[in-house]
Amino acid sequence: MLRANRPTTDPSQLSAHDRVYRTLRTRVMHGELAPGQPLTLRGVGREFGVSMTPAREAVQRLVAEGALTLSASGRVATPELSTERIEELASIRALLEPELGSRALPRAHPALIDRMEAINAAITDAVGRGDAVTYVRTNLEFHRTLYLRAQSPAMLALVETLWLQLGPTMRALYGRLRRNTPPPHHRMILAALKAGDEPGLRLALRTDVTQGLRHLAG
Repeated sequence: MLRANRPTTDPSQLSAHDRVYRTLRTRVMHGELAPGQPLTLRGVGREFGVSMTPAREAVQRLVAEGALTLSASGRVATPELSTERIEELASIRALLEPELGSRALPRAHPALIDRMEAINAAITDAVGRGDAVTYVRTNLEFHRTLYLRAQSPAMLALVETLWLQLGPTMRALYGRLRRNTPPPHHRMILAALKAGDEPGLRLALRTDVTQGLRHLAG
């Protein structure tokens, strides 16, 4: 059972906690861990070479963000999402992400679009190789690269919380689907950015999020 602890004051322990937290958070978001995969504090501590305290603090922080689940018996695992839960998270993404895109549009300079096109090429390459983890990672990178230009950190933090909950399931669903084509709506997103078309960008982002997840879940 995980129990609450006083905040760590030792700088070396804080550094250890942050290192564990950031690494595990990235693994969950990018689908490197399977849905329902259990984690133990002892195992986390052994892998990262840290004591139980920073391991526990990192895990508790990830549980609070929804990146991990904690059962009444104290079992820690990555989220296992039902189809209904995936639909719910997709609907929330469809509300937030078009707004982030709209706010980013005035700052979508040619270098940003070039960067997104390069990321989309990497997505296509990952699809061709059947690399599910790289697919999830580069797909999120495509979206995050745009949303960072919105300069709306609170809204982006909310979206990243959704990505965290979806990461393991996205990887598992992609693996089962054996997709062999890149996300089709990324081209629409890029075209809308080049044209400065805000309604078109909102529609492309909303469609990319909802149809993409529902296609995977279906």
